[in-house]
Amino acid sequence: MITYSVAQVESLSGISAHSLRIWERRYDFIKPHRTETNIRFYSDDQLKKLINVGILLKNSYKISKVAAMTDDEIHSIVSKLLLHTTNTNQEDIKALSIAMIDMEEQAFNQIFESQVIKNGLVPTFLNLIYPFLQHVGVLWGINKTMPAQEHFISNLIRQKLIAATDQLPLPKSDAPCLLLYLFEGEDHEIGLLLANYMAKELGWRTCYLGSNVPFGNIKIVNEQIKPDLMFSIFTSPRNAKFVKNLAEFLKEIDNTLFYSGHSDLVKQTEFDNKTVFLQSPAEFSKYLASK
Repeated sequence: MITYSVAQVESLSGISAHSLRIWERRYDFIKPHRTETNIRFYSDDQLKKLINVGILLKNSYKISKVAAMTDDEIHSIVSKLLLHTTNTNQEDIKALSIAMIDMEEQAFNQIFESQVIKNGLVPTFLNLIYPFLQHVGVLWGINKTMPAQEHFISNLIRQKLIAATDQLPLPKSDAPCLLLYLFEGEDHEIGLLLANYMAKELGWRTCYLGSNVPFGNIKIVNEQIKPDLMFSIFTSPRNAKFVKNLAEFLKEIDNTLFYSGHSDLVKQTEFDNKTVFLQSPAEFSKYLASK
């Protein structure tokens, strides 16, 4: 059983720690577990219930009424609310959190596909999936690094992007070419996959190398295909050795590196004339569309 601290439950459910303490005294519907040193913590089932309770409270249900409901009643009402009302992104984010905790692909698909039908793929990622990933980031702290749930939900999201990209028409043979990759030590490629989709949707040819690509391999591919643009994303803290190697890499390649993520990392290399920082997917899209 994976357990969750009060701070994690507070962040994921939207229910304050103060309210949790009051409810613990007044009602019997949720009682946290306690460690030998009397520190409160919650189980998966308790977290899911509190996320659902948070959704009900946001929809004008009183806590006194919710406390008297059975788990099945709470689940049934929340399901109807999510299916038959105009949800805020916050409610969908909470529903995605439950799908992740349960490792429930069907629930994830229902929310994701509904958003794509209403808003399109890229807006769904920018307005729902990215905020969701930031929201659940509280789970991946010192004691929760890379749990199974994160692998599960990340792979579902990757599958959606790859499938959507495969459905795009082939670009023209003379279209501009974009080389995409993550440097060694970078594993989280959802942002790069989205950039690949956006470029192909705008008619660019792309060469997608994926994550953890050695400097030497990138140089060889760059020389071979001569792309019009290179793009990468920096999300992980990097040491001085990597920054030095990056500086050498930028000096040796005959191309400009466009990048997103942490802006300070590349600036340390003092090769700003070889790099361009893009602050957002919108800026990335605007630049590609102008070429």
